[in-house]
Amino acid sequence: MAKEDSENFSITNKTKGKHPSLPFVKIKNEILGRKFDLSLVFIGNNLSRKLNRIYRGKDKSANILSFHLTKNSGEIFINLAVAKIEAKKQGESFRNYVWFILIHGMLHLKGMRHGSKMNIAERKFRIKFDL
Repeated sequence: MAKEDSENFSITNKTKGKHPSLPFVKIKNEILGRKFDLSLVFIGNNLSRKLNRIYRGKDKSANILSFHLTKNSGEIFINLAVAKIEAKKQGESFRNYVWFILIHGMLHLKGMRHGSKMNIAERKFRIKFDL
């Protein structure tokens, strides 16, 4: 299990695989702000399914789960196995797909819900980060 840390940001990989190399701190600071404390955890199917069942009542693995902990902190879980499958189905590179769902999860932490406002914000950040 690999762990990376930076001020107000940590990454933990609970999988045997490697996560893509992305400018995680830059993305976090741009979307959530420098003072927001974020924990990013890369997980596999079992933990993803368990968390999704407990917190969302859905008995299946999710690609990403976002949880607010406090007003200025949160945790994001990304299932790398599901992300690989979904990236391939959508014709995206694995790296870009993880980047996209990370943006999606961070926007949920900002309080956004699925809909046109969130879609516009996602497009804005895709352009800004050249995805």
